[in-house]
Amino acid sequence: MKKILAIVLSLVLACSLASLALAEGKTAYKIGICNFVDDASLNQIIENIRARLGEISAERNVTFEIAEDNCNLDGSVMQQIITNFITDEVDLMVGVATPVAMTMQGMTAENKIPVVFAAVSDPVGSGVVASLEAPGANLTGTSDYLDTAAVLNLIFAANPEAKKVALLYNPSEDSSTNPIAEAKRILGEKGVEVKEYTGSNASEVMLAAEAIVNDGMDAVFTPTDNTIMSAELSIYEKLAEAKIPHYTGADSFALNGAFLGYGVDYANLGRATGDMIAAILLDGADPAVTPVMTFDNGTATVNTETCAAIGFDFETVKQAFAPFCTQVKEITTAESFQ
Repeated sequence: MKKILAIVLSLVLACSLASLALAEGKTAYKIGICNFVDDASLNQIIENIRARLGEISAERNVTFEIAEDNCNLDGSVMQQIITNFITDEVDLMVGVATPVAMTMQGMTAENKIPVVFAAVSDPVGSGVVASLEAPGANLTGTSDYLDTAAVLNLIFAANPEAKKVALLYNPSEDSSTNPIAEAKRILGEKGVEVKEYTGSNASEVMLAAEAIVNDGMDAVFTPTDNTIMSAELSIYEKLAEAKIPHYTGADSFALNGAFLGYGVDYANLGRATGDMIAAILLDGADPAVTPVMTFDNGTATVNTETCAAIGFDFETVKQAFAPFCTQVKEITTAESFQ
């Protein structure tokens, strides 16, 4: 009964807010977007948020003034960007990646500016929301949760004899915490030798890649780690030359040269984020009771150039992966999605 009452009250509130907006004749909205780092996945999300809001603007006869900035992994810059959004009295903020979402959560707790996050891998575990079904505060959004076991299955589908697996990640990234712990558990149960390699910036990641090569690891696993993503173009050739396949948590890694990316469609995630923004601003949806949106992780994207470089036959790999994926896609190396 309490749940039903809560739903009814939230619907009444949503209708009231929507009616108020209409009554005021509000047709222009200010949105502030803060990106965590310049990488292919996160940039693709923002591009698709903008595209979807452009469509909605034409459909609903409203305008969205979008201010976009990038903190490039710098926490102090991130806080300044959010402060600027507050000063500019934006109607809604968008936080792309977990650290931005968490900072926006803290900095909007008093003023209650609505926040829609994107690409938060573990919204509950990181403390961004109370639950996926009912976030419980002034923010909701989209999650790029990664099925770690599914990625690891692909390692052994391609090479059943793999005995040494490297874990490459930034230990300070929340998006890596749970997947790395899960990978260590799963690989440990298989009796596989696991070694961790970490880096907090591009230079450290390059050194980590060199160490992986020197240690003769059979494969590398990286979750949806933005630090590694931003450095992939600098390390993929070194790993490929050593015949070491890099298995990762997003197709953007494969775009930037990794052997395989497995996970969500970030273009679709961006469009869904745009829909959530519109629902809050135009329809009065309450973030506190708007469920976090998750997506299917069933697509494996293989970089065919890297596949050949490490000595794998694409058709053979595709057949081996088929039982573990909803689809296997091909991609070639580029800096960004077209």
